[in-house]
Amino acid sequence: MYAIIRAGGKQAKVHSGDVIDIERVKSDDEELTFAPLLVVDDNGDAVSDRDALDKASVTAKVLGGSAGPKIDIFKYKNKTGYSRRQGHRQKYTRIEITGINLGKAPAKTTAKKAESAASEEE
Repeated sequence: MYAIIRAGGKQAKVHSGDVIDIERVKSDDEELTFAPLLVVDDNGDAVSDRDALDKASVTAKVLGGSAGPKIDIFKYKNKTGYSRRQGHRQKYTRIEITGINLGKAPAKTTAKKAESAASEEE
């Protein structure tokens, strides 16, 4: 089972037990909860219905913070004496995905629909 979550304006595909870096979260909580955009269960059935995803959640444990690589920014204009030097280092929060909860199983999957359609034709 995996889910697609949105964190910090970016999307990530996560499985239970994954450790990922997301944009810095200013929170003292030890556990974070995300609303998934898409959940694919063990059978391969995708759940993207808004009503079903309202009940779903992805929980994660905060492991700590880290900083990304240093990015050097240098601006220069020829023959004018203009030059600017600047640096940036993005802050990240490292999290571990502890669980993906669908809340309630979908009412009917496509496999069940196909079986019921085949039995009705007979």
